[in-house]
Amino acid sequence: MDAFYASVEQHDNPALKGKAIAVGGEHRGVVAAASYEARKFGVRSAMPSKTAKEKCPHLIFVSPRFQRYKEISRKIREIFYEYTDLVEPLSLDEAYLDVTENKKNIESANQIAREIRQKIFEQTGLTASAGISINKFLAKVASDINKPNGQKTIHPDKVESFLEDLPVEKFYGVGKVTANKMFSLGIYKGKDLKKRSIEDLTRMFGKSGAYYYNVVRGIHTSEVKPHRIQKSVAVERTFFEDLFDEQQINEKLQSLSEELHNRLQKNNILGRTLTLKIKYKDFSLFTRSITREEYFSSAEQYFNTGKQLWELRPFDKPVRLLGLSLSQLNTEEKKLVSVQLKIPFREFEDQ
Repeated sequence: MDAFYASVEQHDNPALKGKAIAVGGEHRGVVAAASYEARKFGVRSAMPSKTAKEKCPHLIFVSPRFQRYKEISRKIREIFYEYTDLVEPLSLDEAYLDVTENKKNIESANQIAREIRQKIFEQTGLTASAGISINKFLAKVASDINKPNGQKTIHPDKVESFLEDLPVEKFYGVGKVTANKMFSLGIYKGKDLKKRSIEDLTRMFGKSGAYYYNVVRGIHTSEVKPHRIQKSVAVERTFFEDLFDEQQINEKLQSLSEELHNRLQKNNILGRTLTLKIKYKDFSLFTRSITREEYFSSAEQYFNTGKQLWELRPFDKPVRLLGLSLSQLNTEEKKLVSVQLKIPFREFEDQ
């Protein structure tokens, strides 16, 4: 979806259309999503609201309405399932679809993407973009090329030339820090990356080296997994005023522990690793975890363990955010049978 949260707010409130808006808290929060009008000024998701306002003084902040976003996300997912059961949601606004064998027997993957985008617009009033290719990596990269409201196909015959000419910062999985490191090594495009041996890349980038070695050659074997396994459950709070008092911290930890327990209990989830997250006034971050042999099972256990982790903090500084998360959950992954992509690609101009 294109700027999903912000687009929903503009759709539901026509007065916001064409304006620079950010979904999130104006005073103490971060930007959850920015409209394309705001992005022109450099406003991005995960940016502190204060910074966003400095970049775009006329920015309008809108409080998030996650129930509304979930409602629309369900409608969009229902459209996906009209075409295939192999849908792997990444978030409320993004998913991979394997349409090798689709329910409508449409030979062209391009046409499927067009139909899905049209249906989304008709049923929600929102626009979506799509990337079509032979694997998840290439489809993901392609999906960003003609945003907003467009699609891009990387034909099997064009994969090699496309990747060789692609700037490394556009590779999915290459963040800002890694991109800068690649620049310092003279790696600017896929063709530069392709010249490096797997041994060199592993030495320079660790385990990710093998990933870069493969994807620049169009090799990415990850399947579309329709049942993504939840790996963690988290709750966190950003405070309107910084916390420093120990009693206040304990009260917030107690509240977070109860909220975490309720969410886990509702979904019959247990876990063995509890992590405390602290963000300080200066935006520095501290996390610590404790793993038990037995599953955590009560709000009291989360609270008591959270307090133990709090005592391990290295700084006594004002706190702007606290969070608790549980991982190593009692969920089991269901493996799927991989199917080689056989859909014929039809040549046409991408929009």
